[in-house]
Amino acid sequence: MILLTKCAFAAALSLLVLVALGGEACKDKATKARTKDWWETAQFYQIYPRSFMDSDGDGIGDLNGITSKLEYLKDLGVTAAWLSPIFKSPMVDFGYDISDFFDIQPEYGTMEDFRALIKKAKELDLKIILDFVPNHSSDENEWFKKSVKREKGYEDYYVWHDGKINADSGKREPPTNWLQYFRGSAWQWNEERQQYYLHQFAVQQPDLNYRNPDVVEQMKRVLRYWLNEGVAGFRCDALPPLFEVLPDADGQFPDEQLTGATGYADDRDYLTTAYIENQPETIDMVYQWRQVLDDYQRIHGGNSSVLLIETYSPAWFTMQFYGNRSVNGAHLPFNFNLITVMEQSPLSGYNVQKAIDMWLNNMPAGRTANWVLGNHDKRRAASRYGEQHIDAMNMLIMMLPGASVTYQGEELGMTDGQISWEDTVDPWGCNSNPDIYELYTRDPARTPFQWTSGINAGFSTAAKTWLPLAADYETINVATESAAQRSHLHIYKALTELRNSLKTLQNGATKYQALTEDVFVLKRSLAGSASIMYVSNFGSTQVTVNLLEFDKTLPASLELLISSLASTKLEGDSLATHELSLLPGEALVMRTK
Repeated sequence: MILLTKCAFAAALSLLVLVALGGEACKDKATKARTKDWWETAQFYQIYPRSFMDSDGDGIGDLNGITSKLEYLKDLGVTAAWLSPIFKSPMVDFGYDISDFFDIQPEYGTMEDFRALIKKAKELDLKIILDFVPNHSSDENEWFKKSVKREKGYEDYYVWHDGKINADSGKREPPTNWLQYFRGSAWQWNEERQQYYLHQFAVQQPDLNYRNPDVVEQMKRVLRYWLNEGVAGFRCDALPPLFEVLPDADGQFPDEQLTGATGYADDRDYLTTAYIENQPETIDMVYQWRQVLDDYQRIHGGNSSVLLIETYSPAWFTMQFYGNRSVNGAHLPFNFNLITVMEQSPLSGYNVQKAIDMWLNNMPAGRTANWVLGNHDKRRAASRYGEQHIDAMNMLIMMLPGASVTYQGEELGMTDGQISWEDTVDPWGCNSNPDIYELYTRDPARTPFQWTSGINAGFSTAAKTWLPLAADYETINVATESAAQRSHLHIYKALTELRNSLKTLQNGATKYQALTEDVFVLKRSLAGSASIMYVSNFGSTQVTVNLLEFDKTLPASLELLISSLASTKLEGDSLATHELSLLPGEALVMRTK
């Protein structure tokens, strides 16, 4: 209740500011002058190990491949690399089904390879963050095998239930109508144990039971183990379903209700998720994990370890992950608003403002924002927003306050690969059929990283890669873009250099506004320093805008620092503030003189 009150107060305060500004949709949020911790202004970079770099020619990316490319990340201006799961796994869900939380998947390498990666990263002053997958394990995990056999200490490691007997047919049925993310029932009958187990993802991914203190302590041991190996923190996967509601006095769980959101009865969206997501106990568990990280630093010293949270929950729930007045929670609950808002509405100045408002107007005071464009579960940013807008979106997340998150390839403008039904391997797609699999498959965003225009885009020497390459690899790749005079890659590097070097972008106040439906403007300012301006035209026609309508204190002209790839304006150009012409898709970063 304390946190909700704070959020409500913050929203009310923002409303008062809007009224005082005559209803303008602009904010001015100054950041306190203090020394910030490394993660507060970090550039996080997500690596999908299976698709990043193959060092041994088997068509699958691996740890040694990542190590060989760490200099590339350093050159990009990355602060920390987050690795999607590298733990031992049958690979049903490509690493998110973990059979051993304390070992490396053999096709990715060994513990020695991992330690070599950590050593090289530290030499380059790069931090490595691991994916922590707490909701479930693989059904090949020893914990699950022991639970099936009801071995002492493991009887209730997972969520088991007898099910119920259908009064009409007399047959045993699942306990509830709950649906998994990958389509179909969230319950699976186990013949040996003679009970159903809960799996909110694939059948082979049984949910751990966090109402069992032994499970809670076991997963804390996982965190401590990898902290001892030198990681700088964790990205916590799939937090909303960590807990489900308690059963009633008769041991029964409630059914979910119909939503009317889809006609596909197997889709998770077919039913509500009121009983299987966003439970209050999940928030407390995150607070406990933060305590593990803080205790580790207190005992061992060194830099802070960061806790990043994956959640697509509504703001009232997501913002609680940050913590409250007495307890610290996640450093950064991931902000997917720039993804989710544009999934429902087209990319526009108004919708960009809406996405930003939704975070900053709800974020508790004193916390740090973050901005995410994409990940391994969503279609690539350049495909979703349009290739002509990838520079504008990369500029945006670098100009906004807080941390930025880049998914591998966004710095190049990589687009989705075209994956046939025959080549589809993602369980979400495979659990559908050839007619509808493209609605579900995540494979198009997971195609191999494009290093060169050569064989297999320089990713692998294998005869066949684990997923086919995207069709545009001959022109969209690191080598080609590095050699070009102007490219998405050069623009991205210029942005990270600017962000890493300017206190204005690290500590400055933030003001922003959609000037028109298509044009979005943002200003960062810090006393005694030049202000930084970002302007983007998300529309399909050329426009001319007067930036004095946004801020009357701006000078008559601004100096151009960075422009999007298709722009005809040049670095160093002096641009008139009252009459700024913008091509369709053009985005600019400027400064006051």
